[in-house]
Amino acid sequence: MKFVTFEKVDGNIRAGILLENDLVLDLFEATEGGLPEKLIDFLGNSEANVERAVKLLSCSIGDKGVYQLNEIRLKPPLPEPRSFRDFYAFEEHVKTARENRGLEMIPEWYEIPVFYFSNHLAIKGPGSKISKPVECNCLDYELEMACVIGKQGRNISAKEAEDYIFGYCILNDWSARDLQRQEMKIGLGPAKGKDFATSIGPWILTKDELEPFKANKGFDLTMKARVNGRLLSAGNMKDIFYSFAEMIERASAGVTLYPGEIIGSGTVGSGCILELGTEVHRWLKPGDVVELEIDKLGVLKNSIVNE
Repeated sequence: MKFVTFEKVDGNIRAGILLENDLVLDLFEATEGGLPEKLIDFLGNSEANVERAVKLLSCSIGDKGVYQLNEIRLKPPLPEPRSFRDFYAFEEHVKTARENRGLEMIPEWYEIPVFYFSNHLAIKGPGSKISKPVECNCLDYELEMACVIGKQGRNISAKEAEDYIFGYCILNDWSARDLQRQEMKIGLGPAKGKDFATSIGPWILTKDELEPFKANKGFDLTMKARVNGRLLSAGNMKDIFYSFAEMIERASAGVTLYPGEIIGSGTVGSGCILELGTEVHRWLKPGDVVELEIDKLGVLKNSIVNE
């Protein structure tokens, strides 16, 4: 199932399911309040709620709570996640990005999956305009995949971790590279170079839908990024070095994870301008349109504007 959050003509924002034939189902309206209005609340009892939602998949136009896609506006599928951890899990990206800065590969990277916390209150959705920070001259995209936690757990082993995943979506970790370089010289970060925006969407696909595509530690899903229609990045999610299960094990060590937390994969190989080099493409500027595409997860499109 494809879960979305959308705004109706009356201004109400609801959790829903994207049905076939470009239809969207308002879960709250269709069940007369039996299912939550917000996806964050739906995730709080995700297993039982999904069972109820499955019974609604046969709904069609004319049924209560069913809207055409062109009648509503998609928002971030999870507008205010409980937290956002972003990992650094693709070896090619780490190697190349370090080489471009004159650095060798750090051996400790192979010992543990590492992450940083970003701003979970700066989440953007499909079609959102991304404001370039005033002081940023090196704006970049990052082509990533994310998983959404659907069940509470602590000290979760990698073997058990899949039981705690609700679903997956595209993630764009927008990056102000000049701010990032400055702060990381001090030994902390990235923080200010990342906290202004993160895009997710257009939907969250439940984990069962990706079972047939499992490969290596990831999934056999092509990942692409285009700027103004030009293909810049192309990779595959199966090339990931650390699985989402290993990331969850690391994140939950001594810490409780809650439904509605987001975990990012980090950038796929070739998945940003920092890695490609400015001889391939200049840094992003207002007017640019960035499209990230991952098989089964759709296309996440955003445009850059001045703040």
